[in-house]
Amino acid sequence: MPAQLQAAARYVLENPRDVALLSMREQARRAGLQPATMTRFAKRLGLEGYDDIRTLHADAIRRPGLDFAGKATAQVSTQREKGDRALAAEMAASLARQIAHLADPEMLEALSAAAAGLHQARRIYCMGLRSCHAVSWHLHYILSLFSDRIVLLDGVAGIGLDPIRTATAKDLLVVASVRPYTRATVECAQYATGRGVPVLAFTDSKASPLVRVARHALLVPTESPSFFHTMTPAFALAEMLATLAAGRGGETVSQALKHTQDQLVAFNVHWTPKAGRRRNGTGATATP
Repeated sequence: MPAQLQAAARYVLENPRDVALLSMREQARRAGLQPATMTRFAKRLGLEGYDDIRTLHADAIRRPGLDFAGKATAQVSTQREKGDRALAAEMAASLARQIAHLADPEMLEALSAAAAGLHQARRIYCMGLRSCHAVSWHLHYILSLFSDRIVLLDGVAGIGLDPIRTATAKDLLVVASVRPYTRATVECAQYATGRGVPVLAFTDSKASPLVRVARHALLVPTESPSFFHTMTPAFALAEMLATLAAGRGGETVSQALKHTQDQLVAFNVHWTPKAGRRRNGTGATATP
């Protein structure tokens, strides 16, 4: 689309309730566009006029299921009708399809480029909040096993974002957020971009505010039969990304992982069965 129509499309995607409730002229004013541009945008989509877009959005916000409560109501109804096993099977099938799509050529190309960015960065900052915190932390943990260049931007004591102030164009900020996007994550990415720091984003849509500022954007599906959006594809993608980054490090990574393993052994981190002890038939331990 031409730039003006792109601006109209971005306004519609980011302000669905306003599209349904405000006049076309007011929407155009807020978007910084002429009313005629909004009409041209609607016709570009094959509609008669902008009122058709407003009607579609008005119908959408009248329907339940756009929030956790609405989705939960739908899930309860389906679960009662079909049973627990059917819902669990539906979720498993959905996840299998989503994971399979991570092997699409376009995704693999984006993943390879993102891995190159990780490998080249002087320092890697990882940030994810709410449901995306676990994805960000998981990526941080795997990378930290073979690199000391990883910084987790966590929220402890309210100073989690402080380290980003020292980031430069030689570093990389990895952020994760899906709809509804967490404000602090978006603002951190915008701040970093404004300082010339490259951003790698785990997000769910080309319309995500993170895509606009990201050098690399890895798009993950989040749709689920559950009331809660799924983060499983994002976890899988984080593991794939960390694995590719490790492979680019060659022998240096191998040595770092050996050092990590030695430290884990020294601190007896992982459970191992004690020599000379076995369990008897009652489950209690016995010494021969």
